[in-house]
Parts: sequence; structure tokens; C-alpha cells
Amino acid sequence: MSTATKPNHIGRKISRIRELKDMKQEALAQALGTNQQAVSIMENSETIDEEKLVEVAKALGVTVEAIKNFSEEGVFNYFNTFNETVSGSSFGNGTYNNECTFNPLDKVIELYERLIQAEKELVQAEKEKVELLKGK
Repeated sequence: MSTATKPNHIGRKISRIRELKDMKQEALAQALGTNQQAVSIMENSETIDEEKLVEVAKALGVTVEAIKNFSEEGVFNYFNTFNETVSGSSFGNGTYNNECTFNPLDKVIELYERLIQAEKELVQAEKEKVELLKGK
């Protein structure tokens, strides 16, 4: 018994693209305005009408052609080409500098201080409103 998928199985292609985008069936269902069971049924269907395919492509952020022409081999070839291109380019032959150019803790402190300032401004605005209302 073969477990290989048929090359024209549109539902399976949609499923694989969804999985590669790290999207759950529930999220796709929500984007399509349907439920998870309907997405499951669709992904098990060999064919899908063109209108529905357009909706699915939009929800997945790909073109209809990308779904129709999707292949696992193509995905792996794409990433292999990308890695070969990067490793042979001016990025230091595959050596990457993944160090932060800023202190992440400083950014957290900066954001916290901005939040506190916004809260202070909000409290001051509320006090001014109360004073205005008292004066009327």
C-alpha cells in the first residue's frame, strides 16, 4: 500500500502549505469563515472548485498557482538553493554574526519607562477632567 500522495491532490497541497506556514486548521477555518471540520474535509479532497481555491490562497497568503504547482521537492530545492547562495556570498562564506547590536534589557527598560510616562499622562488628563467638571 503506497502512502505517496497524488501529485494533483489539491487538498494535500493546501495542507502542506498550511503546515509550512505553521498554521493550524482552526486558523485557516477562521480566515475562511468556516469551521475546522470543513477545512479537514477540504484538505482530504483531491479537487476544489476555483472560487474556493482563490479564497484559500488569499487566506494562506499565496497565489492559486503556488498551490496548484506546489511540490515538496520544489520547497527543498528552494531552501537548498538559498543556503548555497548565502554560503557562497559576501556574508562571510556562511559565517554569521548573530550578536545583538543593542542590549535587549535596555529596550525593555525603555519600553517600561514609556509605559509609565503614558500612565502618568493619562492620570493627569483624568485629574484635569475632574477639575473641569467640578468647575461647571
